[in-house]
Amino acid sequence: MRRVLVVEQDTSAAAAMVSDLRRQGFTARSVSTGQQALRVHRDADVVLFSLELPDIDGLELCRGLRSGGDTALIAVTDAELERVLVLHAGADDCVVKSCGFREIGARIEAVMRRARPRPDPPDAISVHDLHIDPRLREVRLRGRPVGVTSKEFELLYTLAATPETVVTRKELMARVWGSGWGHTSRTIDTHVSSLRAKLGSSGCIITVRGVGYRLGYAWQMPETTAG
Repeated sequence: MRRVLVVEQDTSAAAAMVSDLRRQGFTARSVSTGQQALRVHRDADVVLFSLELPDIDGLELCRGLRSGGDTALIAVTDAELERVLVLHAGADDCVVKSCGFREIGARIEAVMRRARPRPDPPDAISVHDLHIDPRLREVRLRGRPVGVTSKEFELLYTLAATPETVVTRKELMARVWGSGWGHTSRTIDTHVSSLRAKLGSSGCIITVRGVGYRLGYAWQMPETTAG
């Protein structure tokens, strides 16, 4: 989740910006001075700052933020000359004060894509006759494609990444469903049962009672019943 620090002396404008950014899925907070921004900006992925601040000139703040790390910086100003100067001072982008909240959200995402490119997808994994390709989101068993859901894929890939290690239920919940996922962990059992049906139950996914699961080795395609 993107963390945005809003630097704005107008408390009502800052509150409106923070509220809307949160509705768009960002984690957002605000400070009202440049000195506060310099103290806490390292906790943010993006700093959205006004050039009109009560204690520090906006260009000076931009230089200080840029020299203090690689946090993405977006300046807010209406003046064309100020936009040119702040870009030269190290800002990644500028928006005008009349810019809509949705555009600001889109610009934050665009700046983050440039500042922090998405890492390459993890490597494919082969365990005996099982092949899992995260780039294609494809599972093959003995060369034959196996249709799995998105969560089944993530669950299987997590187990296959360390085939000789037991992965706890808590760890599976965190990796596959997210640490904040609040439903019963029985959904893990449901997905494991579905994978076993699709991959074959003979050694497919082994339950370690009271702990979690690990990947088995005796891969066997499920039998199909002739028409």
